[in-house]
Amino acid sequence: MKRKPIYGLLAEFETPEAVLHAAESAQKEGYRRIDAFTPMPVEGLADACGFHRTILPVIVFFGGLFGCLGGFFLQYYPNVIGFPLNVGGKPHNSWPAFIPITFEMTVLGAAIAAVFGMLAMNGLPTPYHPVFNVPRFALATRDRFFLCIKSRDKKFDLTNTRIFLEALNPQGVYEIEA
Repeated sequence: MKRKPIYGLLAEFETPEAVLHAAESAQKEGYRRIDAFTPMPVEGLADACGFHRTILPVIVFFGGLFGCLGGFFLQYYPNVIGFPLNVGGKPHNSWPAFIPITFEMTVLGAAIAAVFGMLAMNGLPTPYHPVFNVPRFALATRDRFFLCIKSRDKKFDLTNTRIFLEALNPQGVYEIEA
């Protein structure tokens, strides 16, 4: 029977301090493709796992910029180019009147860019994840803390990574089938 490919190794810990120490040790050891699963926020764990700045603010900025330009153009074109009307002797390009809709389109463009940018960067929606193959992972929402070293990591070697994780004194180390 052909064996399924390995997604990574999952180590189970009892305390947030233990998983934080394990993540810091994994970073020092040279592992970069790591992830942690906890039932509550653990301060410093994101930095220990290597989560730093993202490109999301740039995506939101350009979404807002395109919304701004689009909102202004949607008012400018019909009022100045397409069907100009002389209303009370006012100029056709009365930009102060365009500000409310331009602002609203800026906010709409930035919000849409933020939602879809976040979904794309997080790889969502993900209705199924390989860590669900480990039966003990159900405790990740209750009282256990897990650290996963992915097989995509350049330093990942099944035997050496298992030895490294077992040296951190976890409750158990599990193989995750992809």
